[in-house]
Amino acid sequence: MINANGKTEFWEKSFVEKQEMWGFEPSNSAILVKDFFLEKSVKNILIPGIGYGRNAQIFKDNGIAVTGIEISQTAIEMARKHYGTALTIYHGSVTDMPFDNSLYDGIFCYALIHLLNRVERKKLIADCYNQLMDNGYMVFTAISKEAPTYGKGKFLSKDRYEIFGGVKMFFYDRKSITEEFSKVGLFEIKEVIENYPFFLIKCRKIR
Repeated sequence: MINANGKTEFWEKSFVEKQEMWGFEPSNSAILVKDFFLEKSVKNILIPGIGYGRNAQIFKDNGIAVTGIEISQTAIEMARKHYGTALTIYHGSVTDMPFDNSLYDGIFCYALIHLLNRVERKKLIADCYNQLMDNGYMVFTAISKEAPTYGKGKFLSKDRYEIFGGVKMFFYDRKSITEEFSKVGLFEIKEVIENYPFFLIKCRKIR
């Protein structure tokens, strides 16, 4: 069963084993976004679905303040253990955003949005946009239809399948990215390789 943050109950129970698989090095996307945020003088960011923090440390190491949202208490405790208490992490689902009244220079949402249904994706995009400062940037990563898992498993709806024993995943292409992000300042779609082909989706809030 998928919870509102798109993570399975099994994921919560076997977190230590999963953590060993992911490791502690930042994702390729986090490295690219760190460089982008530094170029744009971003000083404080929000990371919805921060997990145990492997994609947060690279921002902190470069002088960027990080706030996170995470539904797994186990993940939060692990983040505290490995990265200290400098991270502000709200315990809850991203579908319950916002957790504070702060506005952020940047938002980085890694490998989360494709785990949500259409209504949840729309809300997450809007909630993130609403927490951006004027001229702020938000960057999402989302799995591509070029991934070998596309079209596998149980068909749920157009481009959405249930795979990996219960994970419901929406696979993006440039058309669906444009449809979902065009009204929130979409200005670049870039391909990036993680464990699967991903898209890096960049938006800017211009008021």
